[in-house]
Amino acid sequence: MKQNTSVLLRNRLKDLRNQISPEQQEREGLLLRARLFTWLANTQDAARDSGQAIPNIVAAYWPLANEPDLRPLMRQWDLNEVTVTLPVMLGIAQPLAFHQWDVETELFQGQFGVMEPPARNPLIPDVVLVPTLGFTAQGDRIGYGKGFYDRTLADLRQAGHHPITIGIAWREGAIEALEPEYQAQPHDFRLDAILTPDGWVSHPPEFLNH
Repeated sequence: MKQNTSVLLRNRLKDLRNQISPEQQEREGLLLRARLFTWLANTQDAARDSGQAIPNIVAAYWPLANEPDLRPLMRQWDLNEVTVTLPVMLGIAQPLAFHQWDVETELFQGQFGVMEPPARNPLIPDVVLVPTLGFTAQGDRIGYGKGFYDRTLADLRQAGHHPITIGIAWREGAIEALEPEYQAQPHDFRLDAILTPDGWVSHPPEFLNH
């Protein structure tokens, strides 16, 4: 059985996530948002000091049940003139498009219950924050099995775009603790880093390397 398509593994990861109390989610969500805010500010400063283009377009996500909630940080970024986008599903077998969101944007429910902004001119993000159900220490990711982010990130790279990709996860998503023999498949897109409430796995990504 291929571990990264295992229904059993995905269900175990969902069960672990669902057991996280609302209080723990709130407490650890604060840690996640603080680490992200600091990382982006430092990364922008480093790009500015080196004379490179400043990463200012962030693809975030609107959380589903029990996913890490980045909405307070999204609002903070918007007030600080960071361009925040949200994914819009174009079709089941299509890559996602990223459309701008701000604090006044009215969202609509798209496929699979995901809240989406109105389709405007799609933007190419400098940073993509990827909701992550399970992860490995090498940056492999398990989502919900639909392949949207794998297709999207591969499509961006094929088009010559290389955004920083960061999986956002609870610590309970560590796959090796459940399946030590887990192996990702060739079509799985490896992320630059994973961020959990405990910190970066395995290290903060550097924009200057992209």
